[in-house]
Amino acid sequence: MTTSIGRRTSYLAVPANLLLWLIAAFHMLLLAALFAAFLTARPAAAEDVACTGRNLMVELRQNDPARYAEALKEADATPNGKGIFWKIEKPGLAPSWLLGSMHVTDPRVLALPPRAQAAHDAADTIIIESDEILDERKATAALLAKPELTMFTDGTTIDKLLSPEDYKRLETGLKQRGIPISAVSRMRPWMISSAVALPACEIARKAKGAQFLDQKIATDAIAQGKQVKGLETLAEQIQAMADLPVEFHLKSLIETLELGDKMSDVVETMTDLYLSGDIGMTMPMLKTVTPEEEGKNSDYAAFEQRVILDRNKVMAERAAPILDSGNVFMAVGALHLPGKDGVIELLRQQGFTVTAVN
Repeated sequence: MTTSIGRRTSYLAVPANLLLWLIAAFHMLLLAALFAAFLTARPAAAEDVACTGRNLMVELRQNDPARYAEALKEADATPNGKGIFWKIEKPGLAPSWLLGSMHVTDPRVLALPPRAQAAHDAADTIIIESDEILDERKATAALLAKPELTMFTDGTTIDKLLSPEDYKRLETGLKQRGIPISAVSRMRPWMISSAVALPACEIARKAKGAQFLDQKIATDAIAQGKQVKGLETLAEQIQAMADLPVEFHLKSLIETLELGDKMSDVVETMTDLYLSGDIGMTMPMLKTVTPEEEGKNSDYAAFEQRVILDRNKVMAERAAPILDSGNVFMAVGALHLPGKDGVIELLRQQGFTVTAVN
C-alpha cells in the first residue's frame, strides 16, 4: 500500500488529519512522555529556540469574519466550553477541584491560576491521567514490554507504506531534525510523528528536561507529601492511538512534515485558547482552518470516539471513587472536559455538582 499527500498552499488551510493528531499530541500524556524519553538521547536538540507562532483565529477573524462567526457559534453551543478550572461537590464531602490541562512545557501554561494553585496545595490527593509519568524510565520500559503498540513486529518498515516521494520527504524532514531514518524505520507512523510534530521551542524545552504541566502538578504533589493517583496506564493511552487506521497516521505524518514552521501557529492558537479558557472553541477552530477533504468527517468521528469520548468514560468512572473521599485535585487534558459526553457531564451523572470557577 502506498499513499501520497498533495501539498496545500493556503496559509490557514491546515490538513485535517494533522490537526486531529495535534489534539492527541497536546492532550495525551502518552505522546508527551514518549517524546520526552525520545529526546533524552538527543542532547543536540537542546539549543535555545524562541517560540514564533501567531494566533490563527486573529487572522481568520480579520480575513473571513463569516467563518469565524460560524466557529464562535459552535463554540458557544458546546456544553461546559468555557473555563479550565471547576469545583466538584457532593453533600457530606469536602469540595474537590478539576483542572483542564495542556501537556506542554510552555511557562504560560505551567503558571496555574491562583485559585487552582491554592486548591492543589491544600488537596489531600492529586489525580492525573497516568501516574506512570512520575518515572519516565519505568514508563518507557513498560511500553517497550508491548512492542506491537509502538513498532511493526511483522517485518513491515515505513518505506513499504509510503510512496517514494513521501519516503524521501520523510527522510529529509527527519535529517533536518537530526534523526536518521534507520532509527525509526520500524516505528509505527504516529510514533515517528511524535518526534517531528512539536515546534522547535517546545522541542528545546523538553530536551532540556523541562516538565510539562501534568508532570509538574504530580511532582510538586509528591514533594508536598501528597498521594498521586492515575486514571489510565500509558499502555491504555497508546492503545487508543494504535486502534486508529494506519492510513490516518500515514497522512498525518506526511502532513506534519509539509506544515513545517506553520506548526508553531497552530500550537500558539491552541495555547491562546487554553489560556483564555475557551476550550469549547478548540475543535471548531481546528475544523474551521481545515480545508474540505473527502472523508474528513469520518476521520473526525473515529478520532473523537476513540481518543476522546471512550477515554472520557474511563476517566470519569475511575475518578468517582477517589473523588468520594473529598478534597481532591484532579487534572486531565482540557479537551476531555467540555461537551455532552465530556468528563464534567459524566461526573454530574454520577451525582457530583460541577461548577466553573472564574
